[in-house]
Amino acid sequence: MSTRPLASVSVDLDNLWAYLKTHGDPAWRDHPSYLDTAVPRLLEVLDGRRLTFFVVGADAVREDGAKAVAAIAAAGHEVANHSFGHEPWLHRYSRDRLEEELSRTEEAITAAGVPRPTGFRGPGYSVTRDLVELLAERGYAYDASTLPTWIGPLARAYHNRTVRAGAGGEGLGELFGGFSRVLAPVHAYRWRTCGSSALVELPVTTMPLLRTPIHGSYLLQLHEASPRLARAYFRTALRLCRARGVAPSLLLHPTDVLGGAEAPGMEFFPGMAAPGTRKVAWLDWVLAALREYFDVVGTGEYVRRSDVRRTRPVTRLDGGR
Repeated sequence: MSTRPLASVSVDLDNLWAYLKTHGDPAWRDHPSYLDTAVPRLLEVLDGRRLTFFVVGADAVREDGAKAVAAIAAAGHEVANHSFGHEPWLHRYSRDRLEEELSRTEEAITAAGVPRPTGFRGPGYSVTRDLVELLAERGYAYDASTLPTWIGPLARAYHNRTVRAGAGGEGLGELFGGFSRVLAPVHAYRWRTCGSSALVELPVTTMPLLRTPIHGSYLLQLHEASPRLARAYFRTALRLCRARGVAPSLLLHPTDVLGGAEAPGMEFFPGMAAPGTRKVAWLDWVLAALREYFDVVGTGEYVRRSDVRRTRPVTRLDGGR
């Protein structure tokens, strides 16, 4: 067995309709999907590695979504819970509604022939005390909903500038969290809930020290501006992770491999002007660079193989929610 440190890679399988819904485009109600294109491409670019896909329940109950879930599981990947309705204002839900989101997605995933999920990520990095406690009560091994960065308000301003009126209501005012998230841990830790420290929180990794994002979509934006800068930025992040003992948790999305023509209506989303072939080539480089420094696994496998000893009280939620 390799003695190199671990890194994890996960894919949030956000579908076209979910982006349109958050953007306020009424076309989302027809639930347009790009899963038939995105999933085979993602499985190919991930090169047989057993990683993690966070699946939306409303997709898993559909024919194309259930087919995608089955293909993902057949390729050896973990299937985790990404909520049922993929609303990034999940932090405004009541406890009962949160529990319904979890249970409906669990049922949809198991109905597709996949084991009950043990990992969760909230859309829009939504996390609350109720959510953490419910995940612990329902026997989840880990949550992966935090993004320890200071750019949340900037990302929210960029997003909201293009959103159609009425999309998301008041929830958009809290999207992506506040500047205080820069104080959140970048290392994995365990939430202390009701005297227990069983539930692991696996943050989406940001650049150590700078706390700027290094997930797939952000790297793609840098690459479109300057490939040389993007490569230097990512390698710097990986070296800092090694130097500071941070196990990178790299987040990807279907948009990281799709061109604009394959996701109609998403012209507002950063990076959609780039052709899919160029995106795939860039993602190949990113994953190869990650493997130079780390052994790459899925988020669930990382949690199983890691001795996570840091703890954090559930009252200290990022952004004060």
